[in-house]
Amino acid sequence: MRIGLISDTHGVLRPAVLDALKGVDRILHAGDVGRADILDELEAVAPVSAVYGNTDRGSLQGTLPSQLELELEGRLVILTHGHMLGPPNPLTLHAAFPDANIVVYGHTHIAAIDRYEGTLFVNPGAAGPGRFGLKPSLAILDLGQEEEVRLVDLR
Repeated sequence: MRIGLISDTHGVLRPAVLDALKGVDRILHAGDVGRADILDELEAVAPVSAVYGNTDRGSLQGTLPSQLELELEGRLVILTHGHMLGPPNPLTLHAAFPDANIVVYGHTHIAAIDRYEGTLFVNPGAAGPGRFGLKPSLAILDLGQEEEVRLVDLR
């Protein structure tokens, strides 16, 4: 199963996002979506699961959960923006979700792939407007016998 991981679009869906997500089976959006129609555009590529982030107000916060627990290919996957933990990192996320096999989060805009105590932590970075001098990115997660994840530069 190939999963597109995206976060922090902040109302901007770059054309490179749709190209990078071609062929994925599912998309997980880790919050700060910005506009509901972003999710509609992503849904045209593959089924989408999403959570709200700290900048999502109104209808997004009213319709999206703050976190999701998903079982994908026999693994417990947590999807969260992570803002409720301060700056999220593998230590704080592991403490909050000790049973997770994979945690996908956003908020920091800093792309990261880490393992801690046997759990895979992925922040796909920010896919929306360029901020903080960081490159826009997303991630692709392949779930087979092993978990393989790679970051995709969107410039």
